[in-house]
Amino acid sequence: MWRSVNNNKIQVKALLLAISLLIIYAFTLPVKHITIYLAGDSTMADKEIKAYPETGWGMPFRVFFDSTVTVVNKAKNGRSTKSFIAEGLWKSITDNLKEGDYVLIQFGHNDEVPTKATYTPEADFKTNLVEFISETRERKATPILITPVARRKFNTGGDIEDTHAVYAQLVRDVAAKNNVPLIDLDKKSMDMLQKLGPEKSKLYFNYLQPGENPNYPDGKSDDTHFSELGARKIAELVLAEIRNVQPDLATRILKSKNLEIK
Repeated sequence: MWRSVNNNKIQVKALLLAISLLIIYAFTLPVKHITIYLAGDSTMADKEIKAYPETGWGMPFRVFFDSTVTVVNKAKNGRSTKSFIAEGLWKSITDNLKEGDYVLIQFGHNDEVPTKATYTPEADFKTNLVEFISETRERKATPILITPVARRKFNTGGDIEDTHAVYAQLVRDVAAKNNVPLIDLDKKSMDMLQKLGPEKSKLYFNYLQPGENPNYPDGKSDDTHFSELGARKIAELVLAEIRNVQPDLATRILKSKNLEIK
């Protein structure tokens, strides 16, 4: 009888030891490396030195992730969903996309302007977004749709105006219909600019006095493209929303006292 009791104790201890080892092993497993691809236009894109201090929000965005994440910014100036596909930029993402990766998709600025060669009618815009979603999911990666970031446009009463009302809503509709995480950057950035007001908000855009920067000797008043500060603030808005819509990805965001997001 005593031998049986002792054997049972030994078996229990062995089981507990095995469970403990499994728990330790689980917590020491290396975290899978992933890639976040950015698909979009000039407001997101990496910039050439000659454009400085104009900065796309994708540039500061990449530095907020830990070493398990690589951010590949495929966004380009002047692109719409139509031209992004036609020029093979989208294919350059899908050719490399792997399980567990993410694709952040932000278009609208160039799709919505009828006078541009990149103009994409509303129905085609939605079709292109659905194509992006489907092809991302086929590769077991996660698409995240982002409404176009706000332009700096205030009315005479000092209220910010929505210059993307139609195409931003199309993005929201596609996200809802296809159950895709959505970052409503149009709304979030409009709220941010409204709090700053017409004058202070210029600090977030590429506003320069004549002679202030050799890249713009005659100065610059740009209500679409960001300064370094503005790009960082937009990146922080996106990161804050990732915490809400994609908490698994948010675990890879570096914890920093300099990161002004909650």
